[in-house]
Amino acid sequence: MRRKVRALVAALCALPLALTLAPSAHAADPTTLTNGFYVDPNSTPKQWVAANPGDGRASAINASIANTPMARWFGSWSGTIGTATGAYVGAADQRDKLPILVAYNVYHRDHCGGHSGGGASSPSAYASWIAQFAGGIANRPAVVILEPDSLGDYGCMTQAQINERRAMLSGAIAEFNRQAPNTWVYMDAGNPGWANAAAMAQRLHEAGLRQARGFSLNVSNYFTTSENAAYGNAVNRELSARYGYTKPFVVDTSRNGNGSNGQWCNPSGRRIGTPSQLGGGAEMLLWIKTPGESDGNCGTGAGSTAGQFLPETAYKMIYGF
Repeated sequence: MRRKVRALVAALCALPLALTLAPSAHAADPTTLTNGFYVDPNSTPKQWVAANPGDGRASAINASIANTPMARWFGSWSGTIGTATGAYVGAADQRDKLPILVAYNVYHRDHCGGHSGGGASSPSAYASWIAQFAGGIANRPAVVILEPDSLGDYGCMTQAQINERRAMLSGAIAEFNRQAPNTWVYMDAGNPGWANAAAMAQRLHEAGLRQARGFSLNVSNYFTTSENAAYGNAVNRELSARYGYTKPFVVDTSRNGNGSNGQWCNPSGRRIGTPSQLGGGAEMLLWIKTPGESDGNCGTGAGSTAGQFLPETAYKMIYGF
């Protein structure tokens, strides 16, 4: 109840400004409107543990992975998207917890990598989808990671396709600003092993970063938190020098406990990292990728599909082998 009262007060205080200016992306701090991060009761590790209570790995997976707050990913598999996001943030709101959502449906998704290809059928279809995504969240507090890999994935794209993607991302941020004022949106910025800081700063800015809360790093990758912090600070130096502003960033720590061995697709010997928290070298450290979910038909996940939960992989990540 206290959270709801605070939200109402924040909305009323913002009302006179909203009558004359476009809605702010930062009308309220969702971390102060909630009491900790939301644990998804229907995550793939939760489902696996419930279905396999007698498995010798279940106890460790439940304690070390399934009960850790992590993101839920939304895409074409999510059904009516506004209903899906609304139900998810509504469940979190009832528990006074902050949900983490990933929007993963951009047109030509994973265009160059291919392991997670798909996405919306056109830019206009994506615009409609993301508008419904934001509308489902509405005024409830949330954190959204916007389209992982979308700005690192330029290698095989034409300039026309790049321009098209920029427009989709900036349009997405505008929808969240308009419909979901208590949501912090982080535009994905890849990882330290992808684009250099100067290139990424330019890509972020051209895709509308100024209107977002910040940017996300290391989604579904393995670089250490310190490596990501150094990279995020370098991106901010470029943003400051070129465009006159900086932004907060968050780091995916779900699988970076042993750092990267240079491979990104189901490498062996990786380990879970710091659980979701505020601070820690970034604005937040978040479990964005679910430990144990496959990156695709590659590495230790040979024969699997992207997003498939692999209990043996999850179990090994707990202990780093």
